[in-house]
Amino acid sequence: MVARVQTVAFQGIEAVPVDVQAQITGGIPPGVIIVGLPDKAIKEAGERVKAALTSSGLGLPPKRIIVNLAPADLPKEGSHYDLPIALAVMGAIGAFPADALDGYVAIGELGLDGRLAPVGGVLPAAMAAHARDMKIICPAPSGPEAAWAGDDIDIVAPETLLALVNHLGGYQLCPRPMPKRYDGNAILPDLSEVRGQEVARRALEIAAAGGHNLLMIGPLGAGKSMLAQRLPSILPPLNPRELLDVSMIQSIAGELAGGALSDRRPVRAPHHSASMAALVGGGLKVRPGEVSMAHNGVLFLDELPEFAPAVLDSLRQPLESGETVIARANARVTFPARFQLIAAMNPCKCGLAGTPGHTCKRGDACAADYQGRISGPFLDRIDIRVDVPAVSAADMIGPATAEPSASVALRVRAARETQRERYLAAGHPEIFTNAAAPATLIEAVVDPDKESQTLMLQAAERFSLSARAYHRVLKVARTLADLAGSDKVSRPHIAEALSYRMNLGVA
Repeated sequence: MVARVQTVAFQGIEAVPVDVQAQITGGIPPGVIIVGLPDKAIKEAGERVKAALTSSGLGLPPKRIIVNLAPADLPKEGSHYDLPIALAVMGAIGAFPADALDGYVAIGELGLDGRLAPVGGVLPAAMAAHARDMKIICPAPSGPEAAWAGDDIDIVAPETLLALVNHLGGYQLCPRPMPKRYDGNAILPDLSEVRGQEVARRALEIAAAGGHNLLMIGPLGAGKSMLAQRLPSILPPLNPRELLDVSMIQSIAGELAGGALSDRRPVRAPHHSASMAALVGGGLKVRPGEVSMAHNGVLFLDELPEFAPAVLDSLRQPLESGETVIARANARVTFPARFQLIAAMNPCKCGLAGTPGHTCKRGDACAADYQGRISGPFLDRIDIRVDVPAVSAADMIGPATAEPSASVALRVRAARETQRERYLAAGHPEIFTNAAAPATLIEAVVDPDKESQTLMLQAAERFSLSARAYHRVLKVARTLADLAGSDKVSRPHIAEALSYRMNLGVA
């Protein structure tokens, strides 16, 4: 007799159905043999299953047990196959009726004592099971995560393998877990703590309102990192659709603590020594990188020129398309990566170029060589570039009168709501910000007047604007109009947007 249990394999954030089949056969030596392109963790599952069954009072017969993971040509990896393999083996030895697991998807890791340990990917697995009108079995710590898949999905989340057997036999009931939300009580750094830097504060507000990429350049200690750390305090919370997308990626990465979801936008700040695989995803076992972990949130790159040039250029495709594609000889995995890039850099290697009273020993070559580590195509994808000068002593000594984050956040939220309603009315409910709008759509919603067109034409000819740069200027101008509560984009909005584009002398 062949016993079957359903589980899933993960390709990106998609959960692909996998049929776990178990059959008892004769032969020497006895033991559990797993086939179907398993990785090392799955091959070791046989020993964990035997120990867990013994701890639960269910010994295996001295025979060979063949476990097949179908489809056999799909690579399988991860410890979440432990539970479905154990259940298939238990079905094969008659521990419970053969049809007891019909309609269930099982996922979980087993301890040697029979306890179920949490695994990544429970939320995508639960959503895939819900889409197929199936139930799900998962470890108790992952139950709140699975509960977010829907109110009508049947979830069994036991603590141990023995508790699951008793539930299936009707001797013990595992209560349905409830969805859990993480309410972060940590107070975010506030913009009121920033002294001076009015231009940079304005640029930060525009970037937050339209989801635009921002580059800050200035001498060491000018407050670039301080400004970037305060961006989350003015960003609106995730809407339900964004929350689900972000949580599925975090689930795959195993970063949902206790199965609790949070509506705070993710902020990732990798060190400049990060590899290409760490940033865009990949590795021996394909995992989401920092750009995907920052989906619908912020990716902050401090000391931008210190990143390897090839690593920075690997961001060009996700910055443009909003996704990262990892291709292998036997697999092609896609992760969403619609993030907002905030970058900071010094003007030169010594960090003081342009500071009054300071002269670089190497002259202009110091700044040119340092900034030359960043390619033109990468810079072309940055919407706003601002110079962050050193803060004067008068700014530090004077009273703190800067506007707090709460006031700025209200304007940002109003501008984002305007954008959401605009693109919803235009038949694009998937677009929430101006930065995410395609070129043809942004041309339609901006519709510049004669004066604005003349100014754009002059700027394009003088600074040799690329087609991408032209459309990114329009997006920033549209955001400026939204912040001002204006339905029409006028010449002052275009002029200010152009000033942010040309601020560093790079079109």
